[in-house]
Amino acid sequence: MKALFQHRPHGPVLHFQKVHFGDLPLPRRTRLRPWSLASEAESMALAEKAKGAAAAAAAAKESKLWGGRFEESVTDAVERFGESGLITDSDRNSILHGLDEIERRIKSGEFEWRRDREDVHMNIEAALTDLIGEPAKKLHTARSRNDQVVTDLRLWCREAIDEILTRIRQLQVALVRLALKNEGLIVPGYTHLQRAQPILLQHLLLSYVEQLDRDAARLINCKDRLNFCPLGACALAGTGLPIDRFMTAKELDFTAPMRNSIDAVSDRDFVLEFLSANSIAAVHLSRLGEEWVLWASEEFGFLTPSDSVSTGSSIMPQKKNPDPMELVRGKSARVVGNLVTLLVLCKGLPQAYNRDLQEDKEPLFDSVKTILGMLEVSTEFAQNISFNRERIQRALPAGHLDATTLADYLVKKGIPFRTSHEIVGRSVALCIARKCQLSELTLEDLKKIHPVFDEDVYGFLGVENSVTKFISYGSTGSSEVAGQLRHWVSKLSIAEEP
Repeated sequence: MKALFQHRPHGPVLHFQKVHFGDLPLPRRTRLRPWSLASEAESMALAEKAKGAAAAAAAAKESKLWGGRFEESVTDAVERFGESGLITDSDRNSILHGLDEIERRIKSGEFEWRRDREDVHMNIEAALTDLIGEPAKKLHTARSRNDQVVTDLRLWCREAIDEILTRIRQLQVALVRLALKNEGLIVPGYTHLQRAQPILLQHLLLSYVEQLDRDAARLINCKDRLNFCPLGACALAGTGLPIDRFMTAKELDFTAPMRNSIDAVSDRDFVLEFLSANSIAAVHLSRLGEEWVLWASEEFGFLTPSDSVSTGSSIMPQKKNPDPMELVRGKSARVVGNLVTLLVLCKGLPQAYNRDLQEDKEPLFDSVKTILGMLEVSTEFAQNISFNRERIQRALPAGHLDATTLADYLVKKGIPFRTSHEIVGRSVALCIARKCQLSELTLEDLKKIHPVFDEDVYGFLGVENSVTKFISYGSTGSSEVAGQLRHWVSKLSIAEEP
């Protein structure tokens, strides 16, 4: 709870007001000031201001907005009679100054968090009472810890989502830049972890950019749905006091107040959705990590991480391990586990608020901390790897990656695809028997398999030729990948590197 309080992007909102009485429009207090650190000199003076606020307000009456034509102030009796708000101006000022001083003490580490005061709310209220006395007892007017906690939680999630979105964009930019550096590099594409078809490395890298974009979209949608204000729902049934929930929702930049007070204090769907979005993003990062860990192995040798993103072995001096991406792969389990924890926590709760919901904070905070770290490390890794072109090119001939392109050639010659599939299968079998590639078969060899083959077949064989034959939208063909790159360069506003 201490962490939650310290991370709040706004100060506490006291949703009380003064209303119009006859022809005397009294000023309405809409919100407390946003959290901000005062200067050192201001901070030292805040405690004294808090203690004397009530006395100062009594000694000097506030001038009225309508008082230009009046030579005398209204009497105390008229002031009291006309004041229909829940908290007087003097008490409000005392509370404001007191909260500013408490904030200063928290920021400086001077504030004493007492376990006997149960939680952050009681700590703040008790400290405020010690500081300013009787006015502090009005702090909890038309409020409950139930609606306060979930309001803070929504504010915290809103801010956390923005930070994650920034990290996602940084990784997307790093991947696009990596793609731009490796134009024309063909790598084996895999299905079932078996060699399948030749693809451009750029195409593969952009597939992760696409995944990250969906991750960002999920988070944006989650933020839109969570951006409704529960403040004023109180314990569960609302309040009989004249508060303005629309005003407080607006002041805290929420879309609107939540429509049902019971739902307002009991809903944790927004946390579940947030953790779900984080979990999907973590799975995407884990898959990227797995691929790069494999590619960095001697068995693949397709990429080399720089020393700055590698670790060694305590016993084997030759080792150079892609540790960061192994940890990314491993930490995805924590993020998914946090989602499962909260799902199980919520599954048996009756309406409305239950103390079980206190346990939603740890999995939420850990999920956010972990996914931010995963994104940051993945970005740094992407910025510090190089692809081994010679090793990749030596590996390309294995696996007959151009077999599907050869089937397309036959389809273009009028052969039904299923028949083409069988013909190419027999061609591959011949290559396996001879330990050669499809492009190394003679035209005579191919014609023995089927007479439709002609000299133009060799324009379809070999990985370089094969890649040029892909023309469908979104495919690995050079022109299609170039279009995908242009899209991401524009969308992410990526400038050319000097």
